[in-house]
Formats: sequence, C-alpha cells, structure tokens
Amino acid sequence: MALTIDSTVTLNNGVAIPLFGLGTWQLGEGEEARRAVAYALQIGYRLLDTAAAYENERSVGAAIRESGISREEVFVTTKLANTEQGYESALAAFRDSLERLGLDYIDLYLIHWPATDRWPDAWRAMLQLLDGGQCRAIGVSNFEIHHLEQLRGFSPIAPMVNQVPFHPFEYQKALLDYCHEHGIRLEGYSPLTHRQHIGDPRLAAIAEKHGKTPAQVLIRWALQHEVITIPKSAHPERIRENAAVFDFTLDDEDMATLDAIGW
Repeated sequence: MALTIDSTVTLNNGVAIPLFGLGTWQLGEGEEARRAVAYALQIGYRLLDTAAAYENERSVGAAIRESGISREEVFVTTKLANTEQGYESALAAFRDSLERLGLDYIDLYLIHWPATDRWPDAWRAMLQLLDGGQCRAIGVSNFEIHHLEQLRGFSPIAPMVNQVPFHPFEYQKALLDYCHEHGIRLEGYSPLTHRQHIGDPRLAAIAEKHGKTPAQVLIRWALQHEVITIPKSAHPERIRENAAVFDFTLDDEDMATLDAIGW
C-alpha cells in the first residue's frame, strides 16, 4: 500500500480528509498545545483533531494562523461537548468553537459521545450546519453499531466519520466492517494504546523486523486498515517518530499477527 503523509481518503460527501494527523487530547490550553501543533504542521501534518472538551481550541487555531500555511491546506476537526447536546445548544456551541479557533469554517464537526438522549437533536443541528456550509463534513465519535443504526434510521445522510479507539488491542473489526458497508469512514484515536502495550513482544518482533519502533508499527497497522489515524504527542521527537511510517509496509503475516491480538 503506497502511502505518504499527504495521502487522503474521500468521505461519503466527496470531501477529502488526510489519512494521518495529530490528536490533541490532554495537551491542554496554552503553549504546550500551540507548540505541538506548530511543530506538526512544520513537518507535514495537515489533519488536526481537537474538541471543545479538550479546552485547547484557541491554541490549535493560533498555531494554524501562525504557521503561514493556507487555511485550505489544513483539515481541522473539533467536537461538540456532551453538555451542549441538543438543537439550539449545538448551534451555539459550534459558533463558540469557531470563535475559539478563530476560523471561518470547520472541516469536520463531530458529536463527541452518544452521552445523552439529546444527541439526535444535536445531529439535526449539524445537518443544518453542513447545509449552510459552515462545516464541510459531519460525523460522530465513540458511537457503537446500535447508535449508528439509530442515527441512520432518522437521518437523510449517514455520518461521514465515526471516531473511536483503534489499535490491535482494541481491534473493532465488526464496527470497521459496518462502517465500510455503510460508507462511514472510521477514524482511530489512541492508536498507541496510551503506551500501555508498547512493550508487547509481538510488537517488538515486528518492529525489529522492519527496523522501526513499536509505536510506528501500531500506526502503520491502522493506516493499512484504511483507518484515519491521529496519534497524540506533545514532544517533537515523538511527533516526528509518529510521522515516519511511510517508508515501510507491514506484510500479510505482520497484519495477521496484529489482527489476532485483539481476538
């Protein structure tokens, strides 16, 4: 699979999204987040993932503006907080995120969790935002198959993205297959397992075989499943390491070994 840091996939509404990007959960508001995003943009990252709940939208937006990179080249995702689910509250929350980011539009807006019974009303608000051109794509996060079934039952369109944890130790194959079947692109967060499994000997063996790190093997595995992948780090050396995954390919045996971990 010939992939580069510039590789994109096409969402079900025709919008192209980078296959690889930077997650910003736990980076917080302030200099740490701004520096991490600035460095990632400098070395070629073009997908940035934030959320109202992360409290770092201002820092992400500042780094984009300071980068000198044209807005159209950077794909920005943010998410609706659980406390703002509902129709009018979702519209207001979206405006607040735009203001904090300092942007004219958002590329992808997600419902962060199916946390309350008001998320269907939030989805209806997001349909309006999409129709009005204020965001280019809409989707969900942490939705299971039954949530997606409920959404598809009343929505005129399927979500473009479902963002969930995705790594060999949480290989959500049934969800991945469902999303493929219904034109929903899966996006994987926490691909490095919060480094909880980074010392697994199966990972180590494959990493040694390719002259790579276990973290790089985890990211490459997700990419080869055609899952949008957003590893998070505040450290320049790890941001750089996480992006150095486009000069090797996991073979069928490697993929099978990693696939089997979560079963």
